[in-house]
Amino acid sequence: MAARIDLNCDLGEELDAWEAGVDGLDTLLLDVVTSANVACGYHAGDERIMAAVCRAAAARGVAVGAHVSYLDRENFGRRFVDVPADVLREQVSEQVELLRAIARREGTRVAYVKPHGALYNAVVHHEEHARSVVEALGDLPVLGLPGSAVLDIAARTGRRAVAEAFADRGYRADGTLVPRSEPGALVTDADEVAARVVRLAQHGVVRAVDGSDVRVVAESVCVHSDTPGAAVLARRVRAELRANGVTVAPFAG
Repeated sequence: MAARIDLNCDLGEELDAWEAGVDGLDTLLLDVVTSANVACGYHAGDERIMAAVCRAAAARGVAVGAHVSYLDRENFGRRFVDVPADVLREQVSEQVELLRAIARREGTRVAYVKPHGALYNAVVHHEEHARSVVEALGDLPVLGLPGSAVLDIAARTGRRAVAEAFADRGYRADGTLVPRSEPGALVTDADEVAARVVRLAQHGVVRAVDGSDVRVVAESVCVHSDTPGAAVLARRVRAELRANGVTVAPFAG
């Protein structure tokens, strides 16, 4: 059984109005998760939202990560952009440094980096873009899909490579995620989501859409904020992990 696992969530993506005194979706999720992947403006968010998420995360002891993306606000960062490697490196670095400056002002720090959307999927196999992301990390850990190029390059260059799994996304038999355009891409039943995360934490396997078991060893589990019922799913997952003796804590810091 895993003694410890992290719960991470993509936040600051403008699904939440972040009105003063109003507990919106992001705030509800920050009460449950242990790591916040904060959108850095390239696919969603802005400096005001980034500051609000960092402030709320700091108050709750939630680790802050830079959720970096291709420059693609029009498509929410879900379209591959064939950007030159040196340009991508500078873009990722710019996003990380902006969030670092904001996090410092809000009493916290950037503890890791997680690519978003199309960039996340690209750096599973796209060696050039994976290397650009790693070169922009500095000494920060990177969070990504098990077996991905970005984690391999990070590990080979002395950075911490952190594998993650997904509570609410369907898996193919090869361990990759079912594309959002295909049936089975999302898992939204709270009982099913909680059970699969507990099984993953205890046994390192997840059930694929074809019924087979896929080996997935991960230090962190992601619940997406744009999945229907995200706050309910996250609370149920955390409660079931605790009930089964798994400590839920940030992997960074």
